[in-house]
Amino acid sequence: MFDQILQFLLTGITVGSTYALVGLGFAIIYNASDVVNFSQGEFVMIGAMSAVALSAGDTGLPLWAAALAAVLITTLVGMALQRFAIAPARGASVVTTIIITIGASIFLRGVALLVWGKDLFALPPFSGNEPILIGNATVLPQSLWVMGGAAVLVFGAQYFFTHTTLGKAILACSCNKTAAHLVGINVGVMLLVAYGLSAALGAMAGILVAPITFASYDTGVMLGLKGFSAAILGGMGNPMGAVAGGLLLGLIESLSAGLISSGYKDAIGFIILLLVLFFRPSGLFGKASVERV
Repeated sequence: MFDQILQFLLTGITVGSTYALVGLGFAIIYNASDVVNFSQGEFVMIGAMSAVALSAGDTGLPLWAAALAAVLITTLVGMALQRFAIAPARGASVVTTIIITIGASIFLRGVALLVWGKDLFALPPFSGNEPILIGNATVLPQSLWVMGGAAVLVFGAQYFFTHTTLGKAILACSCNKTAAHLVGINVGVMLLVAYGLSAALGAMAGILVAPITFASYDTGVMLGLKGFSAAILGGMGNPMGAVAGGLLLGLIESLSAGLISSGYKDAIGFIILLLVLFFRPSGLFGKASVERV
């Protein structure tokens, strides 16, 4: 029984690491611009599919070069989304901006369908496919890449926001855009950087997980929903809370699939999310806000 639990935990951490990166992307954009970007999942899809396309065939790029190019492409897509879809709607209601991001998600998915079709694709594993034994449980080398890559990206993002001038400027915009503008911060550029960073994180999540889960034009739909759930579960206003929410959601899904039924893993995860929203709307790690009028 212990070995089974260990196997479920390893699987949950792998899946949760992906959710954590997607949830972190949601939290970064929300903190910078108060926009819930429902096209975040498409950044994961574009990163994975671009890496597959660029590395395919005898004339394809080496995997590392294809991955870097895919991250760059996805970053540019994220910045274009902010520049041509979000920025023109400045001052619009929350519902309007949500509809814009949903529309952008549908558009990007449609373009991916035209370019790559409905086929499933996969990247080759980064370091072989021979399972590693941990006790009587097994873990794929690519799962270690997912866990380690997610940890590096999360700590890197934390360092960026707390120890660099650019990161602190983005945080200043998230706290008070007017005050940030008055002290000389170019708010528009900071929002552009935030969207680019969020897209890059999504792309790297897609590239890390593509050798395990495969990729297709609609991969981003469910990952986007799970990343959003992770951000809500941990606290949308707290990037590290979104990361913790992603890991927690992955563990809940894996344990419920193994101990109860795989058919209920999504339902159980969303039920817990609804309970958190009902009893603690700010999320498990978010701070409750009070507005005085």
